[in-house]
Amino acid sequence: MKPNNEQLAKIIEYIIDATGLGRGQVQNCVELLQGGATVPFIARYRKEMTGELDEVRIRDVEEQYVYFRELGERKLTVLNSIEEQGKLTPELRQRIEASSKKTEVEDLYLPFKPKRRTKAIIARERGLEPLADIMAAQELFSGSPEEAAVPFVNPELEIPDAAAALEGAGHILAERLSDDADSRDMVRRLTAEQGVIVSRVAADKKGQVTKFEMYYDYQESLREVPSHRMLAMRRGEKEEVLYLSIVAPQEHILVGLKSRLIRGESVFRPLLERVVEDAYKRLIAPSIEVELRLDSKERADEAAIAVFAQNLRNLLLAPPAGGKRVLGIDPGFRTGSKLAALDATGRFMEHVTIYPHTGEARIHQARQELLRLVETFDIEMIAVGNGTAGREMEIFSRETLAGAGWQIPVVSVSEAGASVYSASEIAREEFPELDLTVRGAISIGRRLQDPLGELVKIDPKSIGVGQYQHDVNQSMLKKALDGVVESCVNYVGVDLNTASWALLSYVSGLGPSLAKAVTRYRDQNGPFSSRTTLMNVPRFGAKAFEQAAGFLKIRNAGHPLDNSAVHPERYALVESMARDLGVSLGHLVADPALTKRIDPKRYLSDGVGLPTLNDILEELMKPGRDPRSQFQTAEFRDDIRKIEDLREGMVLQGVVTNVTAFGAFVDIGVHQDGLVHISHLANRFVKSPHDAVQAGQLVRVKVLSADPKRKRISLSIREAERK
Repeated sequence: MKPNNEQLAKIIEYIIDATGLGRGQVQNCVELLQGGATVPFIARYRKEMTGELDEVRIRDVEEQYVYFRELGERKLTVLNSIEEQGKLTPELRQRIEASSKKTEVEDLYLPFKPKRRTKAIIARERGLEPLADIMAAQELFSGSPEEAAVPFVNPELEIPDAAAALEGAGHILAERLSDDADSRDMVRRLTAEQGVIVSRVAADKKGQVTKFEMYYDYQESLREVPSHRMLAMRRGEKEEVLYLSIVAPQEHILVGLKSRLIRGESVFRPLLERVVEDAYKRLIAPSIEVELRLDSKERADEAAIAVFAQNLRNLLLAPPAGGKRVLGIDPGFRTGSKLAALDATGRFMEHVTIYPHTGEARIHQARQELLRLVETFDIEMIAVGNGTAGREMEIFSRETLAGAGWQIPVVSVSEAGASVYSASEIAREEFPELDLTVRGAISIGRRLQDPLGELVKIDPKSIGVGQYQHDVNQSMLKKALDGVVESCVNYVGVDLNTASWALLSYVSGLGPSLAKAVTRYRDQNGPFSSRTTLMNVPRFGAKAFEQAAGFLKIRNAGHPLDNSAVHPERYALVESMARDLGVSLGHLVADPALTKRIDPKRYLSDGVGLPTLNDILEELMKPGRDPRSQFQTAEFRDDIRKIEDLREGMVLQGVVTNVTAFGAFVDIGVHQDGLVHISHLANRFVKSPHDAVQAGQLVRVKVLSADPKRKRISLSIREAERK
């Protein structure tokens, strides 16, 4: 539900307070988002409106907007519910309307929230609320509580004596204290700040060896426990190996709660002290523990998802080999290795299966088939999947090529998720007649040509660069990873005439449906000759064109700027620059030296500021450029193929495959990634592994230890740098 003007004004105030951004930045950003603008579009083409906010800050505004919009909707529901009960006071309304957190609203609503039959409700039904009021007033300083309770004894209502009456009244007071928003907030705050998460081994798992042994008798500050340890403990609990609990500063909390209920000395003081303890232990503590466990899980999820997202970004933005003719190989032993030849655009040409690892009889034939494909399709690079038989296939390919006198690079390519792609709907659409394993070989080859273009076809969770990805909130994970893919695709830009619908679907303003419409139109009418031709695609309206056009590039287009990141809305401006220089637009785009003669201040206007002008000039210096780094590949040693070949002290080249909160995993060509602990990432203090390395980075590592039996390899970048 879209908020009205008054509600929107409140939401904007909350966002300003939460983000620390300027009012104009927040207002304009929210207005653009409400108008259907995407985050990449806003970040690149509306810099003047947002004060040059980057995608991270814009997404933060977007998340805050959703949160506070939902908060506003919840407030209305709560206020209406309390008002229907006839219990909404002006003070309560003011507190609810002023709340900026969902937990505050829920705490205030708790006394009025419909409940199942509790001990307090039963006591009220038995007429004990007046006795609870007498006890709460604490105005009796002589006699005994039992004397005050005698008038409420009624065997017919199951109140046989004064003790039963006092017990029932105590339940009412305990629930009142439990429902008090300020009391709950105090307990929540103290437990969050001083609480300890405690992990114990389940009784039936004592003495057993499991992967959770370090948590059999473990405790850590709830506030400081790292995400990977919290998620590990929760997984252990889920698998019924561990038992988790939160130990709160109980004495401190009880002192605070007693001060809220007990005002001084009265005949009820001892009873009220027991009421406070009952309220805390029976009602408040269990629910607050559930809340804080959920909160700590959410924080751990956020941290783990952030690690996953950063790894995914680095992997998607890995340097492409570019328009090379590639032979993709999905290696295997018994079932053979599948070879797929691709042209420079990734178009599938031919495939064969060879068996170079199943005996001498087949080796000669395998060499002949490999060389035939290389020669027939003038192959420039070979991509070998790094799974089973990957190292053996790499070496076989190099030896075969060398024997024929050919110098063609053989590159190890991560095949994580290739099998997922092979069985996917996208793969079936692309290659309905091919076997799954052949599709895998094609995917491996295309990953070398353009990692981004191929990896977008796979569910990001299947790419294998996450930590506890199956344990975190799946909707949060999907949203974050989809955001990363969208960001990367639009950062690089897309070739409109070669991109798959899967890649196009992440372009700003498109989505799967419109992306498929674009590819259908392209198939039926041939390549797009200009960006404006997009308007001929069914259902491709002006809004979609505004959002998408700047991210879609056309090589050899009729308009010189159609292969650049300059948005069509600024074509007239660039044409004006060319006229002022006395040259044609094509000449300006072809000669970067001319751009240096342009004074951007000369073209300032109400709608165009220096941020946009500087972006245009930067693009004119390198029109159609690929912002990704130059392609490099690791060179694994041919004599190191398995863990058993490793020796302590060896210094090897490797590729970072995954970065976690505690270190990084590195592929050194032995089918088992080695771990570089955070303490061995650099010759300096490293707070976060992402500060030192990133997924896809080439590194030199020293082997500290190798355990073939447990399949564990310990590596050090720090030690390798010292050599």
